[in-house]
Amino acid sequence: MSATLSEATPAAFVRHPIRLTLNGQARELQVLPWTTLLDLLREQLDLVGSKKGCDHGQCGACTVLRDGKRINACLTLAVMCDGAELTTVEGLAGDDALHPMQQAFITHDAFQCGYCTPGQICSAVGLVNEGRAQTRAEIVELMSGNLCRCGAYNNIRDAIEEALPLCQQPGGDQ
Repeated sequence: MSATLSEATPAAFVRHPIRLTLNGQARELQVLPWTTLLDLLREQLDLVGSKKGCDHGQCGACTVLRDGKRINACLTLAVMCDGAELTTVEGLAGDDALHPMQQAFITHDAFQCGYCTPGQICSAVGLVNEGRAQTRAEIVELMSGNLCRCGAYNNIRDAIEEALPLCQQPGGDQ
């Protein structure tokens, strides 16, 4: 006697409900247990700002904020984000203005091809939230997990230095 498909479905193929706040909006989702946060964002929610670079947590192109802290979305399972507040680069801007970090990246031309830019910006905002970067040397060290193959590092650092005090002011981190 053979089992029906529903009786024989392994637990690994069962979708798990998760609730999270994504860019300020409450969401209820069903995810397979092996779905990475990056794949959930890009493939299911059409938020393609976060990029799939190395898919091994080494380049930072997939950086997003979970509860204000920087994480690599490629290394984070979506089920691990149940109850979390997530912010992607798409959720940083306010209703009528860019986030100060986004504006600083534009002002300082802190990108060339732009592939790493969303991860760089999210990482820089997380850096501000951590409150640890006060000097250029600290910015260099704390941003070392975000690679830029075009070599726009000086402009990226200039942008972060400029935006740092703006983001630390009340209302600066939108």
